[in-house]
Amino acid sequence: MDSLFETINKIIDSPVWKLSLYIFLFCLAVLWLALVFWTYKDARKRVDDPIIIAVAVLTSLLLPYMGTLVYAILRPAEYLAEARERELEVRAMEQELQIMRACPSCGEAIRPDYVACPSCRRPLRSMCPACERVLEPGWKLCPYCGHDPRVKRVAPPLDEPTEMWKAE
Repeated sequence: MDSLFETINKIIDSPVWKLSLYIFLFCLAVLWLALVFWTYKDARKRVDDPIIIAVAVLTSLLLPYMGTLVYAILRPAEYLAEARERELEVRAMEQELQIMRACPSCGEAIRPDYVACPSCRRPLRSMCPACERVLEPGWKLCPYCGHDPRVKRVAPPLDEPTEMWKAE
């Protein structure tokens, strides 16, 4: 039994074993610093607040390996660039929806400048007979020329007197 312990002790005391141990510890230290650097780079891409970035890096620095693991669990799911791109897409869709209307007949999306629905052919707006501009359905008269399409035009009176007036 003593010879087994002596053999193990000789292996541990050998310079090759010590060199292997130092190389292993050096690799662990390099991995730890690489994880701290990765935490910093990733936090800058995902978080806007510099204080939160500093806390994430310090946690990774002070708690080797565990700090990076905690950051990896708690980090935001998307990059800042992805979040900004998504916000721009949402704004673009909102603007598109504000521009688009729905046809009252078929419900198909229509643009505000359409005069008729391209799907069901229902007239959406009319044209002013005087200036030939598009009129909205709720308008009482044409705002461009002042023409009122609902008013019936009466022919002007003739200059010649009628027979009834001639008799006098």
